[in-house]
Amino acid sequence: MQENKPFLVVGLGNPGAQYERTRHNVGFMAVRSLVPDDATWRKEHNALVYSGVHDGVRTIFAMPQTFMNNSGVAVRELMNFYKIPLENLVVIHDDMDLKTGALREKIGGGSAGHNGIRSIDANVGNEYRRIRIGIGHPRDFDLKIDPADWVLGKFSDDEICSVRDAISKIVL
Repeated sequence: MQENKPFLVVGLGNPGAQYERTRHNVGFMAVRSLVPDDATWRKEHNALVYSGVHDGVRTIFAMPQTFMNNSGVAVRELMNFYKIPLENLVVIHDDMDLKTGALREKIGGGSAGHNGIRSIDANVGNEYRRIRIGIGHPRDFDLKIDPADWVLGKFSDDEICSVRDAISKIVL
């Protein structure tokens, strides 16, 4: 961590009202919860961005507007513009391999089939901090649906409560 450089906290999701409250947009939900309610977002470098001070550190919060599969383009552009080192990048995203509402962190690793993470890895490398929020897997519910349909499905009321509880526990 380079303390004299800002942090970039990226929540992954898909832009557009039709994706609100979907499992794949849990990263957007988390980032919105980490900024003040009256935050003014601006569009720059293919992302919605809010810049502020979080726990005494300049922090740029971003929600890429490139759709999930191209998230790395926005992340790369933001990192280049703000001169953010890879170790100051935090990405918050959904994880089907974790039960709904579970929260895990790691640095580096593979994409585990997550296209947003795959795109970021291809654009900036993979040695950054990842905060994974569980969205469950269709098999956990004995559902025989395509995982792509699962991640684009909306949370139930119970699921959204579990996810919000997990998000409230995120420490940057």
